[in-house]
Amino acid sequence: MKLPLLLSVPHGGVNVPPEVRDYCILTEEEIIVDGDEGASEIYWPLEEHVAAFIKTDIARAILDMNRREDERRADGVVKTETIYKVPIYCEPLPESIVNTLLESYHRPYHKSLVELAKTSGAILGIDCHTMAAKAPPIEADAGRERPPVCIGDAEGSLPAKWRDSLVRCFENVFKTLVTVNDPFSGGYITRTHAAELPWVQVELSRAPFMTNQQKSECVLTALHSWCEEHSGVVDRGTGPLINHP
Repeated sequence: MKLPLLLSVPHGGVNVPPEVRDYCILTEEEIIVDGDEGASEIYWPLEEHVAAFIKTDIARAILDMNRREDERRADGVVKTETIYKVPIYCEPLPESIVNTLLESYHRPYHKSLVELAKTSGAILGIDCHTMAAKAPPIEADAGRERPPVCIGDAEGSLPAKWRDSLVRCFENVFKTLVTVNDPFSGGYITRTHAAELPWVQVELSRAPFMTNQQKSECVLTALHSWCEEHSGVVDRGTGPLINHP
């Protein structure tokens, strides 16, 4: 059996959907650095180990699954500039295209999260991210060195006992202090879908203190440890054997 977890990776994609290809003026590198660089290497391999998994191939610079539909600003749901203040489009997007992006990609992502919370058997949702090692200029902590690992619980999106044990599991594996709600406390996904299932946001620094493969292995080990504590026993020789509560 698989770990009773629902993993969401909203910022690992780099694709520009056909609706906006004639408008987008970003280079491939600008698209990569605006998203969660390394997230596809760290988190996507975990799909086979968990009860439910969802990701998008669409670049964060184009459509942000971790924003409200009505969050219309430069760094909103359909952005006008990157986190490094680089313009994304040659001209403003027509409202019809914005609506198409929301209807075709954003709403289905969140509908899937709702359905998976009901049907997957997961006991915890985890929104999986990477963060720039040094905060970009649009952030409140601009220029600040980020911690290796941050756990965000939106100040109540899961039981404090669960959060604290998750922090401990990550600290034991990564051999470093894990911050809570600093610099990120949890975005739209964590805050909204906590109504259906306990949720938490995990942020890993992109600093090269480990390779992405090592980070992936450490995340999986930490999640195994957490599930052992909260949901039965894991047989490491044959794979996860989780007893759902």
